Amino acid sequence: MFENLSTSLQKTFKNLRGYGKLSEKNVKDSMREVRLALLEADVNFKVARDFVKRVQESCMGEEVLGSVTPGQQVVKHVNDELVELFGGAHKEFDLTGNPASVMMMGLHGSGKTTTSGKLALRWKKSGRRVLLVACDIRRPAAVEQLTILAGQVGCDIVKPEPGETVPQLGARASTFAKDEKFDVVIYDTGGRFQVDDELVQELKEFSAETEPGNTVLVLDAAIGQESVNVAEAFRDAVGLTGLILTKLDGDARGGAALSVHAVTGCPVLMTGSGEKMEDLEPFYPDRMASRILGMGDVVSFVEKAHELVDQDEAMKMQEKLANNQLDLEDFLKQIQQMKKLGSMSSLFDMMPGDALKMDAKKKEAIANASDQEMKKFESIIQSMTLWERQHPKEIDRSRRLRIAEGCGRKLADVNQLLKRFGEMGKMSKQFKKMGKRLRHLKKFTTK
Repeated sequence: MFENLSTSLQKTFKNLRGYGKLSEKNVKDSMREVRLALLEADVNFKVARDFVKRVQESCMGEEVLGSVTPGQQVVKHVNDELVELFGGAHKEFDLTGNPASVMMMGLHGSGKTTTSGKLALRWKKSGRRVLLVACDIRRPAAVEQLTILAGQVGCDIVKPEPGETVPQLGARASTFAKDEKFDVVIYDTGGRFQVDDELVQELKEFSAETEPGNTVLVLDAAIGQESVNVAEAFRDAVGLTGLILTKLDGDARGGAALSVHAVTGCPVLMTGSGEKMEDLEPFYPDRMASRILGMGDVVSFVEKAHELVDQDEAMKMQEKLANNQLDLEDFLKQIQQMKKLGSMSSLFDMMPGDALKMDAKKKEAIANASDQEMKKFESIIQSMTLWERQHPKEIDRSRRLRIAEGCGRKLADVNQLLKRFGEMGKMSKQFKKMGKRLRHLKKFTTK
């Protein structure tokens, strides 16, 4: 997400940093490039125009032009304006009330039902009792889909009864949620291919019956500026308390995310960037601005790792690595832990740009290659017996051929895995020797 915009902006700022002193012409030229980058990223025309105007005005003062680091000052002003463009401070759902209620809305294909399941999982992990309500009675298999998701998450679900209207279903579910003392109830309302009078009337009647504390629109970021038009239509018809942007991993431009708050005034609450149930993240304007400007998002990475990685298992793995005791069973666990964190492309986005000096296409190619390699190594290890995983040095040619045939890979792939694993062992030995030398040196210097 934002790969094209990020690359363009970083190139512009790299040129600015080359100047020891900036002139008004330097600033205007760079702002012209920023405006072009925003438009190419599918940002709304008025949003791009106003954004550049504000940045240019703030950069024309003595604070920037007379600074000893003028290029960095411009980047700071752009960062500040990006944060404001995204909505300023991070906004949360209103989870007060007995129970708290969330009315999920969206067009067909936006990922509304899946996102409802992801929210249910997220809140259940925080210790809340969550009730899902299947209100999408027109889309084929929508109720079945939410039922499956409720089973995966481990939540209760209320389904429509024969002849029941959507507002009647909402009223019944609301009463049930109060009586059974649920903490949160999520209404997965019906979608359409476009916003029409029938949908608007149904949502208004449903809202009157349930009185939800949160009216949230799920938007498909990949449809670009049309998502902004959809958000405006829902806001004007029903009223919105927040937005969730999905499929951000499928849009390299990201213009919808940049435009939607500025145009509608509605805060972006969360973003979805994958198909896994864990692929839903709170939206932090300051962190997203940092990603776009190539400064990474280490805080989100640490939070994600803490949430998804088994800390006890990680400590055991670290101890084994330090003592050169890792086997292929451990290597498989490491791969599976990495997969929980998401694709390599999404992890790259969280790393500072200076740590990965490459353009977007090259970065994407490396990320894809890394993902494919992990997938390949995982299938090879799973084709081994437990004894082979625990004794990788004893895997001779005949075993390697059998392993390759068992997972549909080439002998060269198996050899590559074992070579890579052997290199890890050599590195751990070197770290262990280095640790001993440092301890010896510390002991010597403290005498």
